[in-house]
Amino acid sequence: MKKSDLIWTLVGLVAVLLSCYLLYHQVRNISLSEIADSLRAIPQARWLLAIGATLGAYIALAWYDRIALAHLGKTISWRFISLCSFTTYALAHNIGASVFSGALVRYRAYRSKGLTPQEIGILIVFCSFTFALGTVLASGIILLLEPNLIHRLAEVTPLVSEVIGLLMLMLVALYVLGSWRQFKPWRWGKLHLEYPRLNIVGRQLLAGPLELACAAAIIYFALPAEHNPGYVVVFGVFLASFSLALLSHAPGGLGVLEVTFIAALPEVPKADVLAALIVFRCFYLLLPFALSLLVVLGFEWTQWKKNRTDADSL
Repeated sequence: MKKSDLIWTLVGLVAVLLSCYLLYHQVRNISLSEIADSLRAIPQARWLLAIGATLGAYIALAWYDRIALAHLGKTISWRFISLCSFTTYALAHNIGASVFSGALVRYRAYRSKGLTPQEIGILIVFCSFTFALGTVLASGIILLLEPNLIHRLAEVTPLVSEVIGLLMLMLVALYVLGSWRQFKPWRWGKLHLEYPRLNIVGRQLLAGPLELACAAAIIYFALPAEHNPGYVVVFGVFLASFSLALLSHAPGGLGVLEVTFIAALPEVPKADVLAALIVFRCFYLLLPFALSLLVVLGFEWTQWKKNRTDADSL
C-alpha cells in the first residue's frame, strides 16, 4: 500500500471514530424499538418511491460513464456501461474512496473493450468531475432558493449563503464558457483534458444534479410526512452531509451522514431520521454493494474462462 493510501485510510478511520462518538451522544437515549417503529410507519407507497429513486440514482451514475465515453468518441453498449458503473460506485461508496476508488474495476472492464490506459484515466477523471460539477451546480441553486438553509449547519447570515451560491453558479458558468469558447486544455501530469463540446457539457449539467437529487429523494421519502421539512431542505442537507462524508474518507460516510442530518433537522424526531438513513444505506449502499460483488465475481470468472480457452487453442 502506498504511503498516501495509508494516510487517507487513517484519516477515514479517525473520521469514523469521531463521528460515531458524536453520534452516540446524540442517540444514546433512543432504543432500537423506536427505530423499528419508525421503519414500520413508512407507508408502502413511500417504500416504492424510495426504490424508484435508488434506480434513478444508479441510472444517472451510468450516464456519467456514457457521457465520458461520448467525450472520448467511444461507443459501448448501455448494458456493459451500466454494469461497470453500478459495480464501480457500489464498491467505492461502501469501501471508501481512500482505499478503493473504483479505478481498478473500470480499468479491468474497459480494457476488455479496447480502451487504452490513458483513455481510462481520462474517463475516471471526467466522471469525478461530472459529480463535482453536479454538486456545485445543485448546491448553488439550493443556497439561492433557500438562503436560510445554511442556518441549520452554521451561524451565518442568509447573505453569505446567497454570495456562496452565486460564486458556485459563476464557476459553473465559467466552465460552460470555456467549452463554448474552447479555452486551452487542462494539464494534470500526463493527463491532457480538453474542454468538452457544449452538448457534452449540457449532459453533465443534467446527469450530476439528477443523481444527487434521486439519492436525496430516498431519504425524503423515508421521512415521516408530519415532520418532513420539505424536499429542498432535505436535498440541501444531503449535499452538505454527502460532501462532508467524501471529504472525511469515511467508508460509506459512516456516522458522518447521521450526525449531520440529526444536527440539521432538529424538528424531526431522531428515531425517524435514523430510520430514514437506514433505508438510504440499505437501498443506496448495502444492497448495491452485495450485488456488485456478484457482478465482479461473474466478470472475473468470464475473463478466466476466456483466457483459458485462448491458451488451449494455441
